[in-house]
Amino acid sequence: MTARAALQARLEQGIAALDLRLPADAVPRLLDYQALLERWNAAYNLTAVRDPAEMVTRHLLDSLAILPYVQGASLADLGTGPGLPGIVLAIAAPGREILLVDSNGKKVRFLREAIRALKLEGVRALQSRVEDVEGRFDCVTARAFASLADMLAWGGHLLAPEGVWLAMKGKPSDDELPGIPPGFALRGRHALDVPGLDAERHLLVLGRA
Repeated sequence: MTARAALQARLEQGIAALDLRLPADAVPRLLDYQALLERWNAAYNLTAVRDPAEMVTRHLLDSLAILPYVQGASLADLGTGPGLPGIVLAIAAPGREILLVDSNGKKVRFLREAIRALKLEGVRALQSRVEDVEGRFDCVTARAFASLADMLAWGGHLLAPEGVWLAMKGKPSDDELPGIPPGFALRGRHALDVPGLDAERHLLVLGRA
């Protein structure tokens, strides 16, 4: 079995375990993204995860685990890093406008190359601090880049009135919940079972109060 075939098997098994139905071209495109990230990572140190199989689990499947909670026609992924979960969601559920936001220049250069190489329509990358971003989005994703209080203080203005904020966490601390700013409320919390990942993952769903 070739290295790519082994990664494909791991990815397909994970997608089946998550009970997701993805477009026919999603698996090869996700693997193309993983390969591009692996290549760039050797020079630019975009992620601490270096093993390709671990990338499938910790990046691709971890991002796909929140897909059932994503909604609306527009999405902003804050502190996206190399495109997690934003690029994965763009491949798995195409058709929405997606803004990838990160303040790190080399990560944004990678994002722009990934958008070009993978021909991701409706996806753009912005180098910016979260608090300086403009617009309103039906869905906002953030993968453990700050506390809930800080996330919403910096980026809460980006959430549309009926939008959902999806905060991806390891083990969420109840100590964070009192820090949710006025005007926002916790709508739900979900334990995510990421196939092959021996670590806790949770999703906190927030909205406007």
